[in-house]
Amino acid sequence: MRLLIVSHTPHYHAGDQIVGWGPTVRELGYLAALFDSVVHVAVGYPGPAPASALPYAAANVRVRLVEPAGGDTLRDKIGILTAYPNYARVIREEMGRADAIHVRCPANISLLALWQLGRRELPPYRWVKYAGNWRPDGGEPRSYRLQRRWLTENRHHGVVTVNGRWPNQPNHVVSFYNPCLTDEEAAQGGTLAAGKMLGSPVELLFVGELNEGKGVGRVLRVALALQNRGIPFRLRLLGDGPDRPRYEAWVRENKLAGTSFLGWVPRTQVADYYAAAHFILLPSRSEGWPKVLSEAMAYGVVPVAAAVSSIPQILGETRAGVALPVDDVEGMAEAIAGYVTEPERWAAAGRAGVVAAHRFTYGAYQSAVAGLFSGAWGVHLSIPEKPVGHEPVLIPAQPDPVNVPYSSNGYH
Repeated sequence: MRLLIVSHTPHYHAGDQIVGWGPTVRELGYLAALFDSVVHVAVGYPGPAPASALPYAAANVRVRLVEPAGGDTLRDKIGILTAYPNYARVIREEMGRADAIHVRCPANISLLALWQLGRRELPPYRWVKYAGNWRPDGGEPRSYRLQRRWLTENRHHGVVTVNGRWPNQPNHVVSFYNPCLTDEEAAQGGTLAAGKMLGSPVELLFVGELNEGKGVGRVLRVALALQNRGIPFRLRLLGDGPDRPRYEAWVRENKLAGTSFLGWVPRTQVADYYAAAHFILLPSRSEGWPKVLSEAMAYGVVPVAAAVSSIPQILGETRAGVALPVDDVEGMAEAIAGYVTEPERWAAAGRAGVVAAHRFTYGAYQSAVAGLFSGAWGVHLSIPEKPVGHEPVLIPAQPDPVNVPYSSNGYH
């Protein structure tokens, strides 16, 4: 079966390879193992590839790039209109060759793909993944609201997979887990988690792009609140972004000790940080289900996160961590302090996370996709006996860490 994927995933040229945003490329490698051939229509950007990018390892994936468009300014938004005719032509051509289509929303190019699906009969098998918050409280682009409305009304004539379970969810809208772990990683995480104890200093971790949307400023304020409580900690931030110098300056100005900015870290090394961490902080303003939470849970790391989208559902159901209002910095610090005074409660949450993490393996994902096609269209997809997908190493970056020294006798 021939699968067409349409997404906004950023791609770049790295020598003679096309590379894309690592977590998505990795996921699509496992999806490709269920199909004979895959074409991915995505956005190509100029300039060097970021350290988080991965090449496609699956031999049956062909990437077809279109020019980037969109942004915050009026000129950027007009650029979307000028880009749309080419987007439409490319999507229409690839639709004519595909048996099934997988559209990843929300995005401008995905909006156009949904509009085309509403006007065409082929391809017959149509699956849309809505990766964002299915029931947000507001503060989002109008195009996102439009895409959710069209998907709720089933104008694309297919199925939709979403994060979480929601009141009055239509039958064609299916709750799905966001995959991010191999079976080996889940097993390794469980083994390492079995011997973990909550000690001093408390090990805090953030993984993601360094910006306010992801809550980096709030992460630092949580750490400052812990410092003011006299709780020794070490905070490591894995990731990068244009705002990094501003956060580094804030750390220095506030004399926040034990804090390290480590840049993007190769995936093979991220596991070392999960293995050492006690808590992962993610006070994001908008998420679907962030993969870094399930990755961390596999290693017994307890999430302290913002109560957005499916995060409070999954953490509440699994008892693997806590979700609080996005701006409740003091509440997040108090939650960590509470675990410090009750280490057995922390250990129980860590064990619950290890168990729950198996829901997010690629093997479980491949089975769920096969079940989706079987249940919706009676189509049989062959599942590899061992999950086959994508295991290359991240393109390494070597940023110099900016460290504020930790003192066992207190804080500088």
